[in-house]
Amino acid sequence: MASDVETATECVVEALRPAVDADWAVPAGTIEWSCRKTAEHIGQANLHWASQLAVGAQTQYVRWSAQAQSLAPPAGVLDFVEAAGRIMALVVRATPPETRAFHPWGIGDPEGFAGMACVELLVHGDDLAQGLNCALQPPADLCDRVLSRLFPHEPRKLTDPWPELRRQTGRAPNAPTSWKWRPTPLNEPWNPTPTPTPMPFEPLSTAE
Repeated sequence: MASDVETATECVVEALRPAVDADWAVPAGTIEWSCRKTAEHIGQANLHWASQLAVGAQTQYVRWSAQAQSLAPPAGVLDFVEAAGRIMALVVRATPPETRAFHPWGIGDPEGFAGMACVELLVHGDDLAQGLNCALQPPADLCDRVLSRLFPHEPRKLTDPWPELRRQTGRAPNAPTSWKWRPTPLNEPWNPTPTPTPMPFEPLSTAE
């Protein structure tokens, strides 16, 4: 699915490039974040997940963070999104399929992480497109593959995969009240509600 991450990245960048002179401080669609913060989140998620796969992290996220420079214009923030998506695709392509890595919603394989990357890119890319008055229309077959890989536990209610992906992630009428994707391979056990609930980070503190 590395090629799917590349396709999703290209779709988002092409859709948003005409809006690089717009005000990215406006809300991204119906979510609370600004367009700039949402774009940074896309880049951060992809870079974190690339790191998870690169080291095969088993119990938590690799402890680092990334963001666009504070004075970077929207074009620079969009470059950050594109670079992170392409790095994620490269790591997925180079990672052995038997690799497993931590995500709070389940231990994932490269295909699962690729699917998550596509969701972040497409769904938050659509949030951005709405906020910036752009249009994002990803390929139906890409959306269908993402749904089949990450949401096999959720019944589909719409025949068009793109509106259904948006619905499954809470961005359309008749959306589920809560949702989780499945990073874990479909042929392996998956516990969607582990106890205790794992956190991406356990905050570090200075010893007293």
